Amino acid sequence: MQRSLLFLTVLVIATCGLVYELLVGTLASYLLGDSVTQFSTVIGVYLFAMGIGSWLSRFVEKGLAQRFVEIELAVALVGGLSAPLLFFTFASGAAFRLALYGVVLAVGTLVGLEIPLLMRLLKDQLEFKEVVARVLTFDYLGALIASLLFPILLVPKLGLVRTSFVFGLLNALVGLWSTWLLAPLLVNPVRQRIKAVLACALLTVGAAMSEKLTYFFEEQLYNDEVVLAHSTPYQRVVVTRGHRGMSLFLNGNLQFAAVDEYRYHEALVHPAFKAAKAHAKVLILGGGDGLAVREVQRWSDVASITLVDLDPYMTNLAKTLGELAELNHHSFADPRVTIHNEDALQFLSERGEQYDVVLVDFPDPNSFSLGKLYTAHFYALLRKHLAPGGVAVVQSTSPLFARRSFWCVDATLKAAGFTTRPYHALVPSFGEWGYVLAAVGPIEEHHPLPDGLRFLSEDSLPALYSFPPDMAPLEVEVNRLNNQALVRYYDEEWKRWN
Repeated sequence: MQRSLLFLTVLVIATCGLVYELLVGTLASYLLGDSVTQFSTVIGVYLFAMGIGSWLSRFVEKGLAQRFVEIELAVALVGGLSAPLLFFTFASGAAFRLALYGVVLAVGTLVGLEIPLLMRLLKDQLEFKEVVARVLTFDYLGALIASLLFPILLVPKLGLVRTSFVFGLLNALVGLWSTWLLAPLLVNPVRQRIKAVLACALLTVGAAMSEKLTYFFEEQLYNDEVVLAHSTPYQRVVVTRGHRGMSLFLNGNLQFAAVDEYRYHEALVHPAFKAAKAHAKVLILGGGDGLAVREVQRWSDVASITLVDLDPYMTNLAKTLGELAELNHHSFADPRVTIHNEDALQFLSERGEQYDVVLVDFPDPNSFSLGKLYTAHFYALLRKHLAPGGVAVVQSTSPLFARRSFWCVDATLKAAGFTTRPYHALVPSFGEWGYVLAAVGPIEEHHPLPDGLRFLSEDSLPALYSFPPDMAPLEVEVNRLNNQALVRYYDEEWKRWN
């Protein structure tokens, strides 16, 4: 029985350790972007730290059981407090990367210490080969459990802060039950139990207050009042309210501000509609807030609007959040609108329909998962879905702040066989923003703008296609699946402005 519980301890230790690693990597990618870099460095530093811990374990010669319990409680506190500590560090403007890798080093070193000590405690009960086989089996099984639980249950249901506290509490409970399992080997088990109970109490309070703490940290991250915050399996959705009205943030990145979103969405939609020969079938990739759909509905000859957005929470929010539904004029209530909550790349790969107008309104390519939606492969698929005379438009980040990134999108569309016509518009919340029209053949204007626009006019439209010297074309690489040059450009350029 005792041996079984000790192996269960290995399982919990391994699960908790990997959850802390995933927590820190996810939090870093939310706050810093470039998820591949963040996860790669976090995993590398964590494994290195485990090696340090394993090496240090050789210097622990006496009181193995007591040291094991103490290390377990240290893991519980450092790992359990990791997410709130890092949120607080980022919000306060302190040395975030130092805190980030300090947490990873601390947790990794402590976890690296635990397993060798536990194996040494078991060596008198089992043959060495049995100890190694069973401990490593439970260690790897714990890693599998953590990797499945984290994206499916923990992030969408508990959120990062509560997950951190809950798994810290699990570690503390392991420390507590170890005071009974290893009681004959402990000098003063009562003292260790008191420490474990105090750690459990602290982490339980933290878990109970995690929602309030999350709102507190996000209030520090955003200038305006946070009125909604929710983690989905795909992203962190935050809505704020302030002097710019309602604003939407996805993974910490501003998607729109109510005060000037009309500039962005009019510029996204109407130049493409002017250039397309017909408007009967419209495809929108992204745009789960319903604001692009609102602009499309100004064109009376539209027969169907197909919207593809990965996150069902976002498209549901566009229908049910009062302020957002009013802002998008309840656009999703239109019977012409069909919503598909699936990956856009998969949608284009599996279907053969053609469309007269395609609006590509994805978030900026600040990670490789988003960068794949800006590749020559993706645009080649998109080209197959354009009807004769059809026109696509791609939101393409800022040609001023991210000049190489903007022209990389243009070059990639050309590499996929499109004729392009880049343009830009001033959106105060974002600055100078860029778009690229794309068609198979010449791009010409066939229709007048609809009535009721607040930003675009027939007189002002030509200026959007003129680029001053500081936004003029540059020689850039094509963005391909195997190199993702665009993500590299984007990361390098926006770092200068953040």
